[in-house]
Amino acid sequence: MARLDRDPSAQGPLVQGFRDGGFSVDGVVHRAVFLTPVAAWAWTAPPIGEIAPEDLEPILVLDPAPEFVLLGTGATIVFPPRAFVRALEERGIGVEVMDSRAAARTWGMLRSEERWIAAALMPLGSSPL
Repeated sequence: MARLDRDPSAQGPLVQGFRDGGFSVDGVVHRAVFLTPVAAWAWTAPPIGEIAPEDLEPILVLDPAPEFVLLGTGATIVFPPRAFVRALEERGIGVEVMDSRAAARTWGMLRSEERWIAAALMPLGSSPL
């Protein structure tokens, strides 16, 4: 298992490493995962070409709304439909797209800065199209 070191100043759930094609978050492995400053839970990720704002609704209802969503698209970076990004931006929420490993590392760094963000990480085994 690849491990990520926990930044001692970070609050909330953090990805501790990658195992079995998924993410080890606070000792629980998730194939795909939502992360918020206060919780993490399994996510059934749609194919990236079909992703819609409704697929991220559980993290978009945070109060206050997240500054932006880190969207991890699997083993490689694959951009979501422009309409998806535009819909989130219309809600005042930015979208940062990267591969899921990079998104997991970025999550830990930004949470150590106490940024109010959310993440949706797709499975590592492949990049769904």
